[in-house]
Amino acid sequence: MTQLDLGFSPCPNDTFIFHALVHGMVDADGLSFRPRLEDVETLNRLALTGSLHVTKVSFGVLPYLLDEYVLLRSGGALGRGCGPLIVTRSGGNVSLRDSRIAIPGRFTTANLLLRLYDPEIPEGVELPYHQIMPAVADGLVDAGVIIHESRFTYADHGLRQQVDLGEWWEQTTGSPIPLGAIVARRDLGSGIAEVEGAIRASVEYALRDPRASAAYVRTHAQEMSEDVTRKHIDLYVNEYSVDLGSRGEAAVRELIHRAQAAGLIPSPPMDPLAGTSTRM
Repeated sequence: MTQLDLGFSPCPNDTFIFHALVHGMVDADGLSFRPRLEDVETLNRLALTGSLHVTKVSFGVLPYLLDEYVLLRSGGALGRGCGPLIVTRSGGNVSLRDSRIAIPGRFTTANLLLRLYDPEIPEGVELPYHQIMPAVADGLVDAGVIIHESRFTYADHGLRQQVDLGEWWEQTTGSPIPLGAIVARRDLGSGIAEVEGAIRASVEYALRDPRASAAYVRTHAQEMSEDVTRKHIDLYVNEYSVDLGSRGEAAVRELIHRAQAAGLIPSPPMDPLAGTSTRM
């Protein structure tokens, strides 16, 4: 049996999706997976060094990876009403162009959307995503770009939403928001199709029996209430997690085209969807 490193985050949507796969509950065609759970920017940087066979990454880093990785069609995070938020302390809007803004990592889609929203905003202050709300609340930064479950809990920290970057994206493009991608190393060759099939089977298993992963999800989401955990999964696991589909493909191309035109990312060495399977 071939064992592959599999990177994903401890967020409920990822643990929900990959539970069946890492516990051998779906047919993986002779593959087994050694999970590595890290925050998304750590996974982005691991992928930049080719350290993981298969991993979750931000779509913001995808153009930097295409020489070595191929985008898979299943397991990712796209959707509507689920984008990053810019939050500030209560008391009114701040001038973002004159602010210190915390971001969850240089290569995150959240940071890319921030730069697309207003290229004149200064470079952000990089912090692990779970440290951003406390930093804003404590006045260490003027604003923060929050992701994941933070969209459900920022008010508990005395914060207010100033901009919904996802809403801005949807109104500007009409497309769903491409947030997180699953990629596999190209040197896996014909094994890429088996990996993709196993991930899709794991997503479908999770959706078919949501209770099966409950204990695993809770193990990695101990600081979240059950209500927030459920909302998180319901928001980020959807039809695009099963398969990108034509709308997902168009959204990915739109994001990369806009970012490239704005000079925010290098020109991808190839179509980001080149090499993805259309058989699934």
